[in-house]
Amino acid sequence: MSKKLIHFDWAVKKLLRNKANFVVLEGFLSELLFDDIKIQEILESEGNQEFDDDKYNRVDLLTQNSKNELVIIEIQNTYEIDYFHRMAYGASKVLTENLTLGQPYSDIKKVISVNIVYFDLGQGKDYVYRGTTNFEGLHQKDILQLSGKQKETFSKQNISDIFPEYYIIKVNQFDDVAKDRLDEWIYFLKNSEVKDEFQAKGLAEAKEVLDVMRLDKEDYYGYNRYLDYLHVKASEALTLKLEAEERVRKDERIKFAKSLFSTHLADAEIAKHTGLSPEQIAQLRAENP
Repeated sequence: MSKKLIHFDWAVKKLLRNKANFVVLEGFLSELLFDDIKIQEILESEGNQEFDDDKYNRVDLLTQNSKNELVIIEIQNTYEIDYFHRMAYGASKVLTENLTLGQPYSDIKKVISVNIVYFDLGQGKDYVYRGTTNFEGLHQKDILQLSGKQKETFSKQNISDIFPEYYIIKVNQFDDVAKDRLDEWIYFLKNSEVKDEFQAKGLAEAKEVLDVMRLDKEDYYGYNRYLDYLHVKASEALTLKLEAEERVRKDERIKFAKSLFSTHLADAEIAKHTGLSPEQIAQLRAENP
């Protein structure tokens, strides 16, 4: 029987940085990247913020795997219109900070940016997107390739293997139907639940490690504060949405009312047609003689 588990973003900040629990993150990354990922270490990240709005709204984790690749995991709960820009900045920052003075550019580490978002980012029908860098010929439409010597020197097969690689998981767009093992992970990310029949790597361990009942008293209190925070942010988002919709409706009513001024209808009649008060109509007439 499935049971409610700790939210993944809170777990990443509090529990999954423990080496004994790396198997959970390794399982998630293995299913996402279609590879057997082993985490070598957790590096410094921006996840250790002092204020609740920082701690809960965004979680950043930087890991280094056994291939010497740098993997960023970012979890964003609330809408950011410039999130794509932040993805680009985050990957660039990690790339440059891990090249020391005097090193050749060939020592640049591969950066993989994994972004788990709980809002509608961009416009698209899918819920998992992958972005890589390729160079297409303007005339021949061919894809630029590494030379044989470059492949041998850099141990890379494609130019895209050098540049940062991006993954976006739009959790809220997932329809809760797990068709493969990656979907099983996304189901967990959305519902904080692991079904008994799930077989994805790391989920069996997540089911044990992330059991709410295993939290000590201090963590249990902190986790409940986090849940309260999510409720507050959801209410704030709903309020802002309703206020924006009301402003749009009011603007439309005002525009309609102005269009009726030329009909010589009385203010009371215009008020009936637009839903505005006679006093508001009178004020509009005064402002638009």
